[in-house]
Amino acid sequence: MAKSSADLGTGRSSLGRVLDFAWGAGVFTATDAMAAAALTRSTTIDAIDTLVAARMLRELPNARAAGEYRAGRPARRFELPADLGTVAGLDAGDAHLSLQVADLAGETILHSRIDLDPDHSIRERQDAVRRHVQATLAGGARGPVLALCVGVAAPVDRDGHSPRHPDGFWERTNAGLVDLLGGVADVVEVKNDAQLAATAEGAAGAAVDCRDYVALLAGERLGAGVVIDGHLLHGMHGGVGEMFAFDYVRGVDSAFGLGPILERRARALIAAGDAAPGGGLAGLDPREVDARRVLALAADGDADARQVVRTVGESLARIVGVLGSMYDPERIIVCGGIAERIDPVLDAARETLGPHLHLPAPALVASRLGADIVTQGAVLRALESARQLALPKLAERRLREAEDALR
Repeated sequence: MAKSSADLGTGRSSLGRVLDFAWGAGVFTATDAMAAAALTRSTTIDAIDTLVAARMLRELPNARAAGEYRAGRPARRFELPADLGTVAGLDAGDAHLSLQVADLAGETILHSRIDLDPDHSIRERQDAVRRHVQATLAGGARGPVLALCVGVAAPVDRDGHSPRHPDGFWERTNAGLVDLLGGVADVVEVKNDAQLAATAEGAAGAAVDCRDYVALLAGERLGAGVVIDGHLLHGMHGGVGEMFAFDYVRGVDSAFGLGPILERRARALIAAGDAAPGGGLAGLDPREVDARRVLALAADGDADARQVVRTVGESLARIVGVLGSMYDPERIIVCGGIAERIDPVLDAARETLGPHLHLPAPALVASRLGADIVTQGAVLRALESARQLALPKLAERRLREAEDALR
């Protein structure tokens, strides 16, 4: 007799082992599952038949029908059904919401993004998040959402809540989202956005096969996801990688990201009348100055823009010096939308990094994962939560339904 559904998810039952193997296995046979799950053949077949009856596995045409049969008894073939459910990752930024829905293979089904007024209230933020998630999922998500992960620009504890902030920023950014979205999926998690960026870099970015790195989100504000010895660091309140300390580092003086620093220094140069007349930077209205334009002018050779880039590179060198001294990473990856054009700043930082470190300097590189890196990391986290938590829960429900139907 197959083990009770109550045993599923403990990590020891035959059902749990086979289900865990089926995740990501594609099409498989009982022999494949038996070897991977370290079970006897009879136990493996019993577990597979139970999971098929519970609609957690789908039996496919056997090897003969599939044209793969050569000799002997044709092998039965199985797979995890594609319609078991989906996962979702939400980047809940201060001025935007970006939601990606993916199937259990990680392939994107839906992707939607809206801009927000950064001065919104907690209630307005909650309403916007709820509406955006509901509208996107209603637009074509296939099957139930097994897991949802939300990234926010705040430290987040293991229960999905953020500590109080002196200005209320963390409470507004993480506006009770784990409770607000609790009914959307079987598993709902809220995580720090930089930690999710680190997850994405480790899986598909500049930190693949790297055990010691820092993913530095550097757009509007600085935030760091820190991976040391292959482990993503968290802390009691989820505060590892918070950058408030840079308010006290000379030459950095704040936790603002590289974009705002570029803009402030360019505007200051223009306002002081120090930009060369006729130059690209001098010709800008201060209200039109943005980081991308400054970086584009620097790339085109504008002397004033290049000077701004050099000063920001010097500030980044101090940031790298502090992170390098604290965590001793192999590399530091500058992430987010700003990374697309940030190479001139990285070059300037490398030139001035030496005095800021006694340890060997980490490699300083730009991410190639784009502005949606937090969303990508959130989807990866949701996939892992679906595999470890949501799928066993779904199996338990379906096994109970199957057992009740036989009574």
